[in-house]
Amino acid sequence: MIEKPLTPADVEFVTTLHGDDQVSFVVLMQPRGKQDVLLRAIDDVALGEFEDAVHEGAEPGGDNAELPAERALAHTLAQLRAAGAEAVGQVVQDHPLDLLKSVVDETGADEVIVLTAPHFVEEFFHRDWASRARHKVGVPVLKLFSHAADDQPEADGGA
Repeated sequence: MIEKPLTPADVEFVTTLHGDDQVSFVVLMQPRGKQDVLLRAIDDVALGEFEDAVHEGAEPGGDNAELPAERALAHTLAQLRAAGAEAVGQVVQDHPLDLLKSVVDETGADEVIVLTAPHFVEEFFHRDWASRARHKVGVPVLKLFSHAADDQPEADGGA
């Protein structure tokens, strides 16, 4: 599960987690615009990213978040494939953990990787994706924090 396109560092990290073993990915991406704006702004402030907190309201929301998410997902899948991994994915419309559980069941996944930015409020109350997924999916859940990159394509930019 991701919320932003993977950076090159993220791709290298997840594709080398298991050494030389061939890995495949089913990437689920929930558009940031479908997440709580207030919680995102609090996280930005906690990280000292005040400029980002000010602009959280400008993040595309609702149906407007779908197209940028599709572009970001396509970019991520292309990077994973270029690194030699098999990769398919979809944008999550609703109920990301229900979809995650069904994907784990249907594919026989060995583990789940949740790769997000830090979410201090949700993590404190164990309401973040990784904490909630651990109680739902029935396989190990690895929580990773995404790398920041100045050259990372924006979700609404050309990917």
